[in-house]
Formats: sequence, C-alpha cells, structure tokens
Amino acid sequence: MRVSPIATRLVALLLVTALVTGCAGRSATEEDEFEDVAEQQLYEEARSALEGGRYTTAISRLEAIDTRYPFGRHAEQAQLELIYAYYETQDWEATRAAASRFIRLHPTHPQADYALYMRGLASWQAGRFSLERLRLIDISKRDLGASRDAYSDFRELVARYPASDYAPDAEQRIVYLRNVLARHELHVADFYLRKGAYLAAVERGRWVIENYPEAEATRDALAVMVEGYLGLDMRDRAREVLQVLIENDPGNDRLRGRTFQPQHVRAQSLSA
Repeated sequence: MRVSPIATRLVALLLVTALVTGCAGRSATEEDEFEDVAEQQLYEEARSALEGGRYTTAISRLEAIDTRYPFGRHAEQAQLELIYAYYETQDWEATRAAASRFIRLHPTHPQADYALYMRGLASWQAGRFSLERLRLIDISKRDLGASRDAYSDFRELVARYPASDYAPDAEQRIVYLRNVLARHELHVADFYLRKGAYLAAVERGRWVIENYPEAEATRDALAVMVEGYLGLDMRDRAREVLQVLIENDPGNDRLRGRTFQPQHVRAQSLSA
C-alpha cells in the first residue's frame, strides 16, 4: 500500500510534536522540582550533601537557592559553597565563573579572598596534566593560558590580601608558576633560534628577564639573548650580555669557561 506524501508529512509532524511536548514536560518537571521548597530546607539539604560528598546534589540545591532566593538569608553563603562544589566536581570553568561572580557582587566580603584563591586554584588545576606528577610530561611545553590565569589570580590575592590565610599557599604556587611560565617562553625562544628568527628570540629572552626576574630561567634567557645577537651578527651586544651571563651563571651549559658555545646559530664561539 502506498502512503501519500501528505500522510507522511503528517506523521512526521506528529512525531516532532510528541518529542517537543515530552522535552517540555521534562524541563517543566525539573524546573518545578524546588518550586515549593523553602530556602532553609534547600540549604540544609545542600549542607548535608556537601558533608556527605554528594556534590552534584549539593549543586542542584545551591543553584536553586541562588535562583529562587537571590536576596535570601543564605544567598551569599550558597554562592560561596557553589564555588567549592563546582571545584570538587572538577568543573574548573564553572568554578572560575562562580568565583568571579562572587567577587564582582561582594568585593568587600570577608571571604572575597577565598573566592579569589579558589578561582586561581581552578585555573591551576585546569593547566596541569595528571601525568605531570609522574614527570612524563613537561607542562612548560604546553599552551599555558590557564596557568597564566592562575599566576595572575594568585598574585592579585597576595597583593590585595597579604594577611589572608590563603596567601602563603598562593605565594608558593606563584614561585612554581613563575618558573613554568618562564621556561615556556624559553621554549618559544629556542624555536625562534632554530627558525632563524633571531630578533624575536632576543625579545623573548628580554621579556623573561623583565617579567620573571626571580625565575631560575632568567639565566638561560641571557644565553638566548647572546645567541640571538650572534645570529644578528651583533657581536658587541652579544658580548655585553655574555658578560652578565658569566657574572650571574658561570656554570651555564652554554659556557666553556668564559667562552659561549652557540647551540642553534651557525656562528663562531664568543669569548668575554
């Protein structure tokens, strides 16, 4: 039996209508789940879920408080605990967003430092490989956008809240991140040297020295600058930087006594 095109279109339309109605019904049910639940009950359920490690359940209650009772008794605390709950579910983007929102809405809140710390910690986690702990991956060779965010957040925390309980840990992470970010810049500089982009390599080395002066990698940044200047055939400038390198890092891998050995540039050795 042949089915007419009109009948076929009618059946398709009915199926689509049924699907849309079904989805709408589910959404309405989800939206109505906490419609008649008091703020205090939602908060108590959220706290119980947090204490029991049921973070997804906690998030649903805390989000309901945030949506339904934005000016309620537990509104601010719910926003803070949402940051923690998102973090525990390893939703780094949601953690950062919730922390940023809290800081924007409550810049003078007594726990604003906590929100800023958690924002940095979420970026710290987003920027790491789990295998890094096994030393199988060098994090400094990756795209470090999240790590730069963490570095910025931790520095802001220490600057704005030097007496914060979170400042000492932030300071330790700053040291680590500073070295990672500096090493990353030197990986880029080495790439430029290999490609013959000597001026770009020199600028990268100078950037590391100016922006991460306390990083261990600043000494290798001096070596990058020496080699970049050699590639540009600016031996006098290279010799000036070489002198600084010898004074600060006489045991650098590129040095043989007071003589610099280029690694990527085809140039004669340079002596101070």
